[in-house]
Amino acid sequence: MVDKVKEEKIIFYEVLRWFLLASVVGLLSGLVVAGFIALLDWGTTYSGKFTHYFWLAPILFVLNLLLIKYVAPDASGHGTEKVIEAVHNRSGKIRLAVVPIKLATTWFTLISGGSVGKEGPSAQMGGGLSSFMADILKFSDDDRKKLVICGISAGFAAIFGTPISGAVFGIEVLFVGVMLYDVLLPSIVAGITAYYVTDLFGVPRPHFDVDFTGGINEYIILKVAIAGIVFGLCAFLFIETMNKVERLARNLKVHFVIKGLIGGAIIILVGTLFGKDSLGLGTETITNIFKGTEIVWYLFLLKIVLTAVTLNFGGSGGVVTPVFFVGATVGALLGQLTGNDPMLFAAIGLVAVLGGATNAPIAACIMGIELFGETVAPYASLACIISFLITGNRSIYPTQILAMKKANHLSVVLGREIKKLDGSPDDG
Repeated sequence: MVDKVKEEKIIFYEVLRWFLLASVVGLLSGLVVAGFIALLDWGTTYSGKFTHYFWLAPILFVLNLLLIKYVAPDASGHGTEKVIEAVHNRSGKIRLAVVPIKLATTWFTLISGGSVGKEGPSAQMGGGLSSFMADILKFSDDDRKKLVICGISAGFAAIFGTPISGAVFGIEVLFVGVMLYDVLLPSIVAGITAYYVTDLFGVPRPHFDVDFTGGINEYIILKVAIAGIVFGLCAFLFIETMNKVERLARNLKVHFVIKGLIGGAIIILVGTLFGKDSLGLGTETITNIFKGTEIVWYLFLLKIVLTAVTLNFGGSGGVVTPVFFVGATVGALLGQLTGNDPMLFAAIGLVAVLGGATNAPIAACIMGIELFGETVAPYASLACIISFLITGNRSIYPTQILAMKKANHLSVVLGREIKKLDGSPDDG
Protein backbone atom coordinates (compact mmCIF):
# COMPACT_ATOMS: atom_id res chain seq x y z
CA MET A 1 0.00 0.00 0.00
CA VAL A 2 2.86 2.39 0.82
CA ASP A 3 4.49 1.67 -2.54
CA LYS A 4 1.24 2.40 -4.36
CA VAL A 5 0.83 5.73 -2.56
CA LYS A 6 4.42 6.62 -3.42
CA GLU A 7 3.81 5.68 -7.05
CA GLU A 8 0.75 7.93 -7.23
CA LYS A 9 2.66 10.83 -5.67
CA ILE A 10 5.42 10.51 -8.27
CA ILE A 11 2.90 10.33 -11.12
CA PHE A 12 0.95 13.30 -9.76
CA TYR A 13 4.16 15.32 -9.47
CA GLU A 14 5.15 14.49 -13.07
CA VAL A 15 1.69 15.32 -14.41
CA LEU A 16 1.67 18.67 -12.59
CA ARG A 17 5.27 19.45 -13.58
CA TRP A 18 4.78 18.80 -17.28
CA PHE A 19 1.40 20.50 -17.33
CA LEU A 20 3.03 23.70 -16.07
CA LEU A 21 6.11 23.41 -18.30
CA ALA A 22 4.04 22.71 -21.40
CA SER A 23 1.75 25.63 -20.57
CA VAL A 24 4.75 27.95 -20.55
CA VAL A 25 6.00 26.52 -23.87
CA GLY A 26 2.54 26.98 -25.37
CA LEU A 27 2.33 30.54 -24.05
CA LEU A 28 5.75 31.52 -25.44
CA SER A 29 5.14 29.79 -28.76
CA GLY A 30 1.71 31.35 -29.09
CA LEU A 31 3.05 34.85 -28.46
CA VAL A 32 5.89 34.42 -30.97
CA VAL A 33 3.59 32.93 -33.61
CA ALA A 34 1.03 35.70 -33.13
CA GLY A 35 3.75 38.31 -33.65
CA PHE A 36 5.17 36.41 -36.61
CA ILE A 37 1.77 36.17 -38.33
CA ALA A 38 0.99 39.85 -37.72
CA LEU A 39 4.35 40.84 -39.23
CA LEU A 40 3.89 38.43 -42.12
CA ASP A 41 0.38 39.65 -42.91
CA TRP A 42 1.59 43.23 -42.93
CA GLY A 43 4.59 42.42 -45.12
CA THR A 44 2.73 40.36 -47.71
CA THR A 45 -0.14 42.87 -47.87
CA TYR A 46 2.28 45.74 -48.43
CA SER A 47 4.46 43.97 -50.99
CA GLY A 48 1.34 42.69 -52.77
CA LYS A 49 0.41 46.26 -53.64
CA PHE A 50 3.25 46.20 -56.16
CA THR A 51 2.59 44.27 -59.35
CA HIS A 52 6.14 42.97 -59.67
CA TYR A 53 6.98 42.48 -55.98
CA PHE A 54 8.64 39.16 -56.82
CA TRP A 55 11.49 41.04 -58.52
CA LEU A 56 12.83 41.51 -54.98
CA ALA A 57 13.51 37.78 -54.70
CA PRO A 58 17.19 37.73 -55.83
CA ILE A 59 18.16 40.49 -53.38
CA LEU A 60 16.29 39.03 -50.42
CA PHE A 61 17.41 35.45 -51.15
CA VAL A 62 21.02 36.62 -51.04
CA LEU A 63 20.33 38.48 -47.78
CA ASN A 64 18.84 35.26 -46.39
CA LEU A 65 21.94 33.29 -47.28
CA LEU A 66 24.21 35.87 -45.64
CA LEU A 67 22.18 35.85 -42.41
CA ILE A 68 22.05 32.05 -42.32
CA LYS A 69 25.73 31.51 -43.12
CA TYR A 70 27.13 34.05 -40.68
CA VAL A 71 24.55 34.13 -37.86
CA ALA A 72 22.45 30.95 -37.65
CA PRO A 73 23.22 28.08 -40.09
CA ASP A 74 20.36 25.98 -38.67
CA ALA A 75 17.85 28.53 -39.96
CA SER A 76 18.29 27.15 -43.48
CA GLY A 77 15.72 24.97 -45.21
CA HIS A 78 12.36 24.08 -43.71
CA GLY A 79 12.30 24.48 -39.96
CA THR A 80 10.52 21.34 -38.76
CA GLU A 81 13.23 19.16 -40.30
CA LYS A 82 15.91 21.04 -38.36
CA VAL A 83 14.02 20.48 -35.10
CA ILE A 84 13.69 16.75 -35.83
CA GLU A 85 17.42 16.63 -36.56
CA ALA A 86 18.18 18.45 -33.30
CA VAL A 87 16.04 16.02 -31.27
CA HIS A 88 17.69 12.94 -32.80
CA ASN A 89 21.28 14.14 -33.03
CA ARG A 90 21.78 16.89 -30.43
CA SER A 91 19.34 15.99 -27.63
CA GLY A 92 17.09 18.84 -28.75
CA LYS A 93 19.78 21.53 -28.49
CA ILE A 94 18.83 24.53 -30.63
CA ARG A 95 20.64 27.87 -30.56
CA LEU A 96 18.44 30.79 -29.54
CA ALA A 97 19.78 32.83 -32.48
CA VAL A 98 17.78 30.56 -34.77
CA VAL A 99 14.51 32.13 -33.55
CA PRO A 100 14.93 35.71 -34.87
CA ILE A 101 16.89 34.62 -37.95
CA LYS A 102 14.27 32.04 -38.95
CA LEU A 103 11.55 34.64 -38.49
CA ALA A 104 13.44 37.22 -40.59
CA THR A 105 14.46 34.88 -43.42
CA THR A 106 10.97 33.39 -43.75
CA TRP A 107 9.52 36.91 -43.83
CA PHE A 108 11.97 37.97 -46.55
CA THR A 109 11.18 34.81 -48.53
CA LEU A 110 7.41 35.19 -48.45
CA ILE A 111 7.19 38.92 -49.16
CA SER A 112 9.25 38.34 -52.31
CA GLY A 113 7.17 35.45 -53.62
CA GLY A 114 9.22 32.49 -52.43
CA SER A 115 7.19 29.30 -52.13
CA VAL A 116 7.34 28.17 -48.50
CA GLY A 117 5.03 27.64 -45.53
CA LYS A 118 4.82 29.22 -42.11
CA GLU A 119 4.48 26.11 -39.92
CA GLY A 120 8.17 25.14 -40.14
CA PRO A 121 9.42 28.47 -38.80
CA SER A 122 6.76 28.34 -36.07
CA ALA A 123 7.84 24.85 -35.02
CA GLN A 124 11.50 25.85 -35.09
CA MET A 125 10.91 29.04 -33.14
CA GLY A 126 8.87 27.09 -30.58
CA GLY A 127 11.62 24.48 -30.40
CA GLY A 128 14.32 27.12 -30.04
CA LEU A 129 12.52 28.82 -27.18
CA SER A 130 11.92 25.45 -25.52
CA SER A 131 15.59 24.51 -25.82
CA PHE A 132 16.61 27.84 -24.30
CA MET A 133 14.13 27.31 -21.47
CA ALA A 134 15.61 23.84 -20.84
CA ASP A 135 19.10 25.36 -20.64
CA ILE A 136 17.97 27.95 -18.08
CA LEU A 137 16.33 25.25 -15.96
CA LYS A 138 19.37 22.95 -16.41
CA PHE A 139 17.23 20.08 -17.68
CA SER A 140 18.58 16.68 -18.60
CA ASP A 141 18.89 15.73 -22.27
CA ASP A 142 15.70 13.65 -22.11
CA ASP A 143 13.68 16.47 -20.58
CA ARG A 144 15.06 18.95 -23.11
CA LYS A 145 13.93 16.69 -25.97
CA LYS A 146 10.46 16.46 -24.46
CA LEU A 147 10.25 20.22 -24.14
CA VAL A 148 11.41 20.76 -27.72
CA ILE A 149 8.82 18.28 -28.99
CA CYS A 150 6.22 20.40 -27.16
CA GLY A 151 7.57 23.35 -29.15
CA ILE A 152 6.89 21.51 -32.44
CA SER A 153 3.35 20.73 -31.34
CA ALA A 154 2.70 24.28 -30.15
CA GLY A 155 4.00 25.85 -33.36
CA PHE A 156 1.96 23.56 -35.59
CA ALA A 157 -1.22 23.98 -33.54
CA ALA A 158 -0.89 27.75 -33.37
CA ILE A 159 -0.42 28.23 -37.11
CA PHE A 160 -3.28 26.08 -38.38
CA GLY A 161 -5.68 26.42 -35.45
CA THR A 162 -5.71 22.64 -35.00
CA PRO A 163 -4.63 21.95 -31.40
CA ILE A 164 -5.18 18.19 -31.38
CA SER A 165 -3.58 17.31 -34.71
CA GLY A 166 -0.80 19.79 -33.90
CA ALA A 167 -0.07 17.96 -30.65
CA VAL A 168 -0.18 14.55 -32.31
CA PHE A 169 2.02 15.78 -35.17
CA GLY A 170 4.76 16.66 -32.68
CA ILE A 171 4.88 13.15 -31.22
CA GLU A 172 4.34 11.30 -34.52
CA VAL A 173 6.69 13.07 -36.90
CA LEU A 174 9.96 12.02 -35.23
CA PHE A 175 9.64 8.30 -35.98
CA VAL A 176 7.89 6.48 -38.82
CA GLY A 177 5.57 4.00 -37.13
CA VAL A 178 6.06 4.98 -33.49
CA MET A 179 4.29 7.61 -31.39
CA LEU A 180 5.92 9.01 -28.24
CA TYR A 181 3.20 8.52 -25.66
CA ASP A 182 5.43 9.81 -22.86
CA VAL A 183 5.18 13.28 -24.46
CA LEU A 184 1.47 13.08 -25.22
CA LEU A 185 0.25 15.08 -22.21
CA PRO A 186 2.68 18.00 -22.52
CA SER A 187 2.21 18.10 -26.30
CA ILE A 188 -1.55 18.34 -25.93
CA VAL A 189 -1.23 21.04 -23.26
CA ALA A 190 1.30 23.03 -25.33
CA GLY A 191 -0.84 22.74 -28.46
CA ILE A 192 -4.05 23.84 -26.77
CA THR A 193 -2.30 26.71 -24.95
CA ALA A 194 -0.61 28.01 -28.13
CA TYR A 195 -3.90 27.76 -30.00
CA TYR A 196 -5.72 29.68 -27.24
CA VAL A 197 -3.07 32.41 -27.09
CA THR A 198 -3.06 32.99 -30.85
CA ASP A 199 -6.86 32.95 -30.84
CA LEU A 200 -6.86 35.74 -28.23
CA PHE A 201 -4.65 37.79 -30.55
CA GLY A 202 -7.00 37.24 -33.47
CA VAL A 203 -4.69 35.12 -35.61
CA PRO A 204 -6.77 34.19 -38.69
CA ARG A 205 -7.70 30.53 -39.05
CA PRO A 206 -8.30 28.60 -42.26
CA HIS A 207 -12.01 27.95 -42.66
CA PHE A 208 -13.27 25.53 -45.29
CA ASP A 209 -16.93 24.93 -45.92
CA VAL A 210 -17.27 21.42 -47.34
CA ASP A 211 -20.87 20.26 -47.53
CA PHE A 212 -20.93 16.51 -48.07
CA THR A 213 -24.16 14.66 -47.41
CA GLY A 214 -23.76 11.67 -49.70
CA GLY A 215 -23.33 9.10 -46.94
CA ILE A 216 -20.95 6.17 -46.84
CA ASN A 217 -21.26 3.65 -49.66
CA GLU A 218 -19.01 1.20 -51.51
CA TYR A 219 -18.79 3.34 -54.62
CA ILE A 220 -17.44 6.47 -52.91
CA ILE A 221 -15.09 4.38 -50.77
CA LEU A 222 -13.57 2.84 -53.91
CA LYS A 223 -13.12 6.24 -55.54
CA VAL A 224 -11.48 7.65 -52.42
CA ALA A 225 -9.15 4.64 -52.20
CA ILE A 226 -8.02 5.21 -55.80
CA ALA A 227 -7.62 8.91 -55.04
CA GLY A 228 -5.48 7.95 -52.04
CA ILE A 229 -3.07 6.20 -54.41
CA VAL A 230 -2.89 9.35 -56.55
CA PHE A 231 -2.24 11.49 -53.49
CA GLY A 232 0.50 9.11 -52.37
CA LEU A 233 2.14 9.44 -55.78
CA CYS A 234 1.92 13.23 -55.47
CA ALA A 235 3.67 13.03 -52.08
CA PHE A 236 6.27 10.75 -53.70
CA LEU A 237 6.82 13.31 -56.49
CA PHE A 238 7.10 16.16 -53.99
CA ILE A 239 9.73 14.36 -51.91
CA GLU A 240 11.77 13.16 -54.88
CA THR A 241 11.75 16.62 -56.46
CA MET A 242 12.97 18.14 -53.20
CA ASN A 243 15.76 15.56 -52.98
CA LYS A 244 16.90 16.00 -56.58
CA VAL A 245 16.92 19.80 -56.42
CA GLU A 246 18.81 19.61 -53.13
CA ARG A 247 21.46 17.42 -54.74
CA LEU A 248 21.63 19.81 -57.67
CA ALA A 249 22.12 22.81 -55.38
CA ARG A 250 24.75 21.00 -53.30
CA ASN A 251 26.72 19.85 -56.34
CA LEU A 252 26.57 23.22 -58.08
CA LYS A 253 30.07 24.59 -57.57
CA VAL A 254 29.38 28.30 -57.46
CA HIS A 255 29.54 30.91 -54.71
CA PHE A 256 26.55 30.74 -52.37
CA VAL A 257 25.53 34.28 -53.36
CA ILE A 258 25.13 33.08 -56.96
CA LYS A 259 22.78 30.37 -55.74
CA GLY A 260 20.58 33.03 -54.16
CA LEU A 261 20.53 34.98 -57.41
CA ILE A 262 19.59 31.83 -59.34
CA GLY A 263 16.75 31.06 -56.95
CA GLY A 264 15.45 34.61 -57.13
CA ALA A 265 15.69 34.64 -60.93
CA ILE A 266 13.54 31.50 -61.14
CA ILE A 267 10.91 33.15 -58.93
CA ILE A 268 10.87 36.14 -61.31
CA LEU A 269 10.63 33.85 -64.34
CA VAL A 270 7.68 31.87 -62.96
CA GLY A 271 5.88 34.98 -61.73
CA THR A 272 6.28 36.66 -65.13
CA LEU A 273 5.29 33.68 -67.30
CA PHE A 274 2.66 31.93 -65.17
CA GLY A 275 1.32 34.57 -62.81
CA LYS A 276 1.35 34.70 -59.03
CA ASP A 277 -0.93 31.77 -58.13
CA SER A 278 1.96 29.45 -57.25
CA LEU A 279 4.08 32.10 -55.50
CA GLY A 280 4.23 32.68 -51.75
CA LEU A 281 2.02 30.74 -49.36
CA GLY A 282 -0.62 30.02 -51.97
CA THR A 283 -3.41 30.19 -49.39
CA GLU A 284 -5.54 32.39 -51.64
CA THR A 285 -5.53 29.65 -54.29
CA ILE A 286 -6.51 27.05 -51.66
CA THR A 287 -9.33 29.29 -50.42
CA ASN A 288 -10.60 29.80 -53.96
CA ILE A 289 -10.76 26.04 -54.50
CA PHE A 290 -13.25 25.79 -51.65
CA LYS A 291 -15.26 28.59 -53.22
CA GLY A 292 -15.69 26.57 -56.40
CA THR A 293 -13.00 28.15 -58.60
CA GLU A 294 -11.65 25.86 -61.32
CA ILE A 295 -7.96 25.07 -61.10
CA VAL A 296 -5.32 25.23 -63.85
CA TRP A 297 -3.99 21.67 -64.16
CA TYR A 298 -0.26 22.44 -63.96
CA LEU A 299 -0.40 24.57 -60.78
CA PHE A 300 0.54 21.68 -58.48
CA LEU A 301 3.63 20.91 -60.58
CA LEU A 302 4.71 24.54 -60.48
CA LYS A 303 4.24 24.60 -56.70
CA ILE A 304 6.38 21.48 -56.20
CA VAL A 305 9.23 22.82 -58.34
CA LEU A 306 9.05 26.34 -56.88
CA THR A 307 9.11 25.02 -53.31
CA ALA A 308 12.14 22.85 -54.03
CA VAL A 309 13.95 25.74 -55.72
CA THR A 310 13.04 28.23 -52.99
CA LEU A 311 14.24 26.05 -50.12
CA ASN A 312 17.49 25.06 -51.82
CA PHE A 313 18.44 28.34 -53.50
CA GLY A 314 18.19 30.98 -50.82
CA GLY A 315 14.69 30.79 -49.39
CA SER A 316 13.74 29.77 -45.88
CA GLY A 317 10.45 28.60 -44.42
CA GLY A 318 8.19 25.62 -43.95
CA VAL A 319 6.94 22.98 -46.34
CA VAL A 320 3.48 21.98 -45.05
CA THR A 321 1.54 24.85 -46.63
CA PRO A 322 2.95 24.00 -50.09
CA VAL A 323 1.98 20.38 -49.36
CA PHE A 324 -1.56 21.59 -48.62
CA PHE A 325 -1.53 23.50 -51.92
CA VAL A 326 -0.49 20.42 -53.89
CA GLY A 327 -3.03 18.17 -52.17
CA ALA A 328 -5.91 20.59 -52.59
CA THR A 329 -5.19 21.40 -56.25
CA VAL A 330 -4.70 17.75 -57.25
CA GLY A 331 -7.85 16.80 -55.33
CA ALA A 332 -9.87 19.50 -57.07
CA LEU A 333 -8.54 18.34 -60.44
CA LEU A 334 -9.54 14.76 -59.67
CA GLY A 335 -13.01 15.96 -58.77
CA GLN A 336 -13.30 18.01 -61.98
CA LEU A 337 -12.03 15.20 -64.22
CA THR A 338 -14.17 12.45 -62.70
CA GLY A 339 -17.39 14.40 -62.27
CA ASN A 340 -17.23 14.34 -58.46
CA ASP A 341 -17.37 17.22 -55.99
CA PRO A 342 -14.03 19.08 -56.43
CA MET A 343 -14.27 20.61 -52.95
CA LEU A 344 -14.71 17.20 -51.29
CA PHE A 345 -11.72 15.74 -53.08
CA ALA A 346 -9.69 18.91 -52.44
CA ALA A 347 -10.35 18.49 -48.70
CA ILE A 348 -9.34 14.83 -48.83
CA GLY A 349 -6.24 15.63 -50.90
CA LEU A 350 -5.11 18.42 -48.60
CA VAL A 351 -4.69 16.08 -45.64
CA ALA A 352 -3.82 12.93 -47.61
CA VAL A 353 -0.74 14.41 -49.29
CA LEU A 354 0.26 15.73 -45.86
CA GLY A 355 -0.01 12.23 -44.37
CA GLY A 356 2.11 10.76 -47.16
CA ALA A 357 4.76 13.46 -47.39
CA THR A 358 5.35 13.74 -43.63
CA ASN A 359 4.77 10.11 -42.56
CA ALA A 360 2.30 11.43 -39.98
CA PRO A 361 -1.00 9.84 -41.06
CA ILE A 362 -2.67 9.93 -37.62
CA ALA A 363 -2.10 13.68 -37.28
CA ALA A 364 -3.34 14.14 -40.84
CA CYS A 365 -6.52 12.14 -40.12
CA ILE A 366 -7.25 14.23 -37.04
CA MET A 367 -6.57 17.42 -38.99
CA GLY A 368 -9.19 16.28 -41.49
CA ILE A 369 -11.72 16.25 -38.67
CA GLU A 370 -10.60 19.60 -37.21
CA LEU A 371 -10.62 21.40 -40.58
CA PHE A 372 -13.49 19.75 -42.44
CA GLY A 373 -15.75 18.07 -39.89
CA GLU A 374 -16.89 14.55 -39.22
CA THR A 375 -18.72 13.99 -42.53
CA VAL A 376 -15.47 14.15 -44.50
CA ALA A 377 -13.35 12.42 -41.84
CA PRO A 378 -13.89 8.73 -42.83
CA TYR A 379 -12.87 9.37 -46.44
CA ALA A 380 -9.98 11.64 -45.54
CA SER A 381 -8.68 9.04 -43.07
CA LEU A 382 -8.78 6.26 -45.68
CA ALA A 383 -6.92 8.40 -48.21
CA CYS A 384 -4.36 9.49 -45.59
CA ILE A 385 -3.43 5.91 -44.71
CA ILE A 386 -3.18 4.80 -48.34
CA SER A 387 -1.08 7.85 -49.23
CA PHE A 388 1.20 7.15 -46.25
CA LEU A 389 1.81 3.59 -47.48
CA ILE A 390 2.23 4.50 -51.15
CA THR A 391 4.95 7.06 -50.35
CA GLY A 392 7.23 4.23 -49.22
CA ASN A 393 10.41 4.72 -47.19
CA ARG A 394 10.89 8.38 -47.97
CA SER A 395 9.84 11.61 -46.31
CA ILE A 396 9.88 15.35 -46.68
CA TYR A 397 11.75 15.15 -43.34
CA PRO A 398 14.81 12.98 -44.14
CA THR A 399 16.03 12.72 -40.54
CA GLN A 400 12.91 10.86 -39.43
CA ILE A 401 13.85 7.46 -38.03
CA LEU A 402 12.24 4.44 -39.66
CA ALA A 403 10.63 2.23 -37.01
CA MET A 404 8.34 0.06 -39.16
CA LYS A 405 8.15 -1.68 -42.51
CA LYS A 406 5.36 -0.48 -44.76
CA ALA A 407 5.34 -3.93 -46.38
CA ASN A 408 6.58 -7.17 -44.84
CA HIS A 409 8.77 -8.10 -47.79
CA LEU A 410 10.71 -4.83 -47.89
CA SER A 411 14.39 -5.18 -47.03
CA VAL A 412 15.10 -2.14 -44.88
CA VAL A 413 17.10 -1.58 -41.73
CA LEU A 414 14.89 -0.25 -38.97
CA GLY A 415 16.17 2.33 -36.53
CA ARG A 416 18.00 4.37 -39.16
CA GLU A 417 17.30 7.86 -40.48
CA ILE A 418 15.43 7.82 -43.78
CA LYS A 419 18.15 9.79 -45.53
CA LYS A 420 20.62 6.99 -44.75
CA LEU A 421 18.51 4.20 -46.23
CA ASP A 422 19.22 4.80 -49.91
CA GLY A 423 21.67 7.65 -50.28
CA SER A 424 19.18 10.47 -49.94
CA PRO A 425 20.60 13.91 -49.18
CA ASP A 426 22.51 14.18 -45.97
CA ASP A 427 21.31 17.61 -45.12
CA GLY A 428 17.82 18.48 -43.98
